[in-house]
Amino acid sequence: MTYVAEVIELVGKSTKSWEDAAQVALIEANKTIRRITGIEVLKKTAKVDSNSGNIIEYHTNVKIAFGVENK
Repeated sequence: MTYVAEVIELVGKSTKSWEDAAQVALIEANKTIRRITGIEVLKKTAKVDSNSGNIIEYHTNVKIAFGVENK
């Protein structure tokens, strides 16, 4: 049996953590994509408040793999 996977790249955003931002991306992908088989974290970045110096938003770039339907 031949198996083919498709991969898309998404960016999740969260005010809690990079892990939560990755989960947000996965939850959104699950709304429209079936057969998700894996997630790869590519990059973590954050938005910083210039006045306080605190992180105010976490961004996580991920690749999500899913099986292509074989008809």
